[in-house]
Parts: sequence; C-alpha cells; structure tokens
Amino acid sequence: MRALLQRVSSAALTANGEDRGSIGPGLVVLLGVTHADTPGTASDLAGRTVHLRIFEDENGRMNRSLLDCGGELLLVPQFTLYAACRQGRRPSFQAAATPALAGPLFDEFVHCCTEATSARVRTGIFGANMQVELINDGPVTILLDSADRSG
Repeated sequence: MRALLQRVSSAALTANGEDRGSIGPGLVVLLGVTHADTPGTASDLAGRTVHLRIFEDENGRMNRSLLDCGGELLLVPQFTLYAACRQGRRPSFQAAATPALAGPLFDEFVHCCTEATSARVRTGIFGANMQVELINDGPVTILLDSADRSG
C-alpha cells in the first residue's frame, strides 16, 4: 500500500461532478493498493499517517502530527500510485490491486483513520472520476510505502 501525503492549508474534492466536501488545514492522502495488501496493512499505514510528525510546532520545526494539531483529512483512492513506467511510454498498472481487493482495503484505511481522529474526514469515491483542488502547505509531500518500513 502506498500513501502520498500532502500537507495542505485547504483542499476540496469533486467526484463524478458531485461536491464531496472540503477540509481546512490537514492532509490530503492519495492511497494506492497492491495485491499483497491486507486489512492489517491498511491499519498499519493509517496509524503511520495520522501519527507522522510533519506539522510545525511553535519553533517552526516539523514536530507535530495530524492528531497533535487537530488537522483534517481528505482521503482519495489512487491506483496510479502503482504505475510502472520502466518500459515504453504507456504506464503499466499490473502492480495495482483489482477493484474487488482495493475497494474494501481503501474502506478499511478510511475506517482506521476515522477511528484514530476526531477531526473531519472526507473521502473520494472508489473508481470515480475525481477532481482534487488543494493548497499544498510548505510544500510538504511525503510517500509512505508499506513495503518500506523505513519510509
């Protein structure tokens, strides 16, 4: 599982032409699922997401987590995080999980994030055409990969 975290001042999401809501300061998380992922993977990565210290403290250092600062979450399914572009000019998405596996694991990730925080959580719609508007704060963008416990 891969989660691309973007620290934002604000963000909004539209899916299939429907307004899905907006958030204030917090994180936009683009989430990709691969074949080997499990509910445990989703739970672990959700915990790492909400506890990652990428918000500034009173000294301007990245020392606070989403939980510490009460930030909001916008969670977006994003199978293209598993694009392979090593050959040719067209990405391969063979590493991305099928919708039958990825959909429920995205839902599990959403559930785990929602359980971990009292902040507002907005989500995209799995398999929908979505537009995300955001103001990246910093900019701070970090990739968490369940296959790399150091990342």
